[in-house]
Amino acid sequence: MRKILVLIICVMATPLVGIADAEFQFGGYYKNFSTIFNSPVPEAPISGVVVNRLRLNLSYAPTDSLSFAFAYDFTPRVQDPLLFSQSLIAVSAASSRYRIADFDSPIYPSAEDPIGSVGIYHNLDRASLHFSTDFADFSAGRDAIAWGSARIVNPTDVVAPYTYDQLDTEDRVGVDAIRVRIPVGVMGEVDAGYIAGADFDFDKSAAFLRTQLNAAETDFSILLLEFQRDLLIGLDVARGIGGAGFWLETAYVLTAPFDDEPDASENYLRTSIGLDYSFGGETYAFIEYHFNGAGARKPENYLTNLERPAYTRGSVYLLGTHYLAPGVTHQVTPLISVSGQILLNLSDPSTWVAPQVAYNIAEDIHLSIGGFVSIGKRPKNSESPELQSEFGSYPNLFFSSFRVYF
Repeated sequence: MRKILVLIICVMATPLVGIADAEFQFGGYYKNFSTIFNSPVPEAPISGVVVNRLRLNLSYAPTDSLSFAFAYDFTPRVQDPLLFSQSLIAVSAASSRYRIADFDSPIYPSAEDPIGSVGIYHNLDRASLHFSTDFADFSAGRDAIAWGSARIVNPTDVVAPYTYDQLDTEDRVGVDAIRVRIPVGVMGEVDAGYIAGADFDFDKSAAFLRTQLNAAETDFSILLLEFQRDLLIGLDVARGIGGAGFWLETAYVLTAPFDDEPDASENYLRTSIGLDYSFGGETYAFIEYHFNGAGARKPENYLTNLERPAYTRGSVYLLGTHYLAPGVTHQVTPLISVSGQILLNLSDPSTWVAPQVAYNIAEDIHLSIGGFVSIGKRPKNSESPELQSEFGSYPNLFFSSFRVYF
């Protein structure tokens, strides 16, 4: 707690020079997600979660070249007590491992309190300083860092990625970093930084160098990322093809290449390639293929495969190897849209279908309902750890979302 308070003071403190010309901005939102789960295990009871999230955003710019950002989340949850200690999904990506120190969360219950159906969480998600010069843009503190042009699975985005079933993806989870961006040419950039782990431990931290350029009407990005002693080499290509959008995002990860005897068998390749197209401005469709070289080829090996570095350090969460992900969104009226996505494991085969209907009640009030329907072979029973398919082992999930912005 003391380290977090020092971080906030160092980032937010500044002489109030020219405060008459300073620009303050305050905003945020309230969100409610009500979710029910239908477990894939036979005769398992239906469980549910109600999540309320209040986010407060504050920015302060004393000069044109200097600004500060702050964001705080307060999140009460009501859910089945079992969900406080275990997840219904086999694997999930870590959400906030790259932080020097953090607030204790949950606020309630504490470690000494018995686990009930209520939990109260909080999160200092932004506390950053931004400084611009003619030469470069600098930032320090807690902020969002994400890369990649793929729509469903981003192989180069391993710092704080979202999984396919994440309901609230509006704000990336903040990480503690120092970053510099240097413009090169008209649309080029050199981006470098250090992302700190717990207590500045180098083995829990990351460092990156990323270049971006445009040539032949194509955006290219090359990424070198050292994270937790693994090395990621990434390439991202995006361009238009005859009115459609095209992307290719790939990453090759060498696990512990700096060790005296690195194990090359644990290295892995991940690639996403896809196309999207807008039909008349009312209908948008895309299709993406993803190759997960860290995954297992047979369902019986899914769970034992989770011990590989790709899952323990690399934020990989899909269990199989080959995936196809089509999706479509149609604007029925200016206020109502319907969408659907499918994530298909081509090897099982099993599928996760995600339909959704969204209604814009007013300018800053939104309502949506949807779900994630799993199709595939179910686990035989709760006693057996062996899976028969990936998405058939996931629960059916149905949700409603209510969001108010201010």
